[in-house]
Amino acid sequence: MSLLYENLARLCQEKGITPYRMCRDCGIQPSVMTDLKMGRRKTVKAETAGRLAAYFGVTVPVLLGEEEDPQLTDRALKFALFGGEATDAQLEEVRQFAKFVRARDKAEGRGE
Repeated sequence: MSLLYENLARLCQEKGITPYRMCRDCGIQPSVMTDLKMGRRKTVKAETAGRLAAYFGVTVPVLLGEEEDPQLTDRALKFALFGGEATDAQLEEVRQFAKFVRARDKAEGRGE
């Protein structure tokens, strides 16, 4: 299974669509996803990567796993903690709590 497949599957899940729907919307063959999943293919043509990145609102390097998406952490946290629906204020409160826990653990000798 390629990193690109994992990224596309995650983006589809976050958007609430199936990989088949993504392929149809982007004008690519669904077999491309199957090939990525089965490891027969590791990447796609530059034009296809551009269409997929635009579809999900990310850059091509983020889509390909070459760069970290600055919004990925926020989306992942919102999905993991709140099922995808959370306000920025809720997310900031989670971050502040995480800072508190790290500082407490460090003070008690349990942290880094």
